[in-house]
Amino acid sequence: MTERSSFLPVFQRFLPEGAAKYCFGLWMELGFEFKITKARKTKLGDFRFDPRTNKSTITVNHNLNPYAFLVTYLHEVAHHITHQEYGRKVMPHGKEWKDNFKKVSLPVLTPEVLPDEVLRALAGYLKNPAATSCTDPNLTRVLNGYSSQDNETLLMDLPIGSYFQFKNKIYKSLEKKRTRLVCQEHKSGRRYLINGAAQVMKVETRPKG
Repeated sequence: MTERSSFLPVFQRFLPEGAAKYCFGLWMELGFEFKITKARKTKLGDFRFDPRTNKSTITVNHNLNPYAFLVTYLHEVAHHITHQEYGRKVMPHGKEWKDNFKKVSLPVLTPEVLPDEVLRALAGYLKNPAATSCTDPNLTRVLNGYSSQDNETLLMDLPIGSYFQFKNKIYKSLEKKRTRLVCQEHKSGRRYLINGAAQVMKVETRPKG
């Protein structure tokens, strides 16, 4: 059986150089199962506890850039710690989780680990972290700047009236409402509220039909 200590290179491959050993140490110390998964459109990572085996599993999408991978990983580690401390007695993203997220993130909030713009954006987000980092437009924009998906952009960065593809459907943005936009699905004509921080693909020409 392969020793856990031999998996440090995996962490070094997916995480910023200055954070790899720290994140590896959390895995070694806390004993959760860790899986790097294929890309998922509905989530960047997750935490699950199986009462039948009494084991926790954390997953993170393989296609995230190192800084997005780090934020997602620490988000889920905070869930594991919170579950160890409180079980299901507290809200999934309540005060206890927020405090643990801040606590596990503190060691990486340094210029030695993060570029200045990521450091500032993450520090701002951690003042009151939400259920997903995608709800913070500034952090999302900064993290996406380190991704190589040149054909994607944030919905909030498209002019009102633009056509775009999101989850294999074509929409037109109609109106901005705080952090979300009213968008019309092209085929059905139905209107939906879509988070402005959603990653979408701009459609350059008006779709037919």
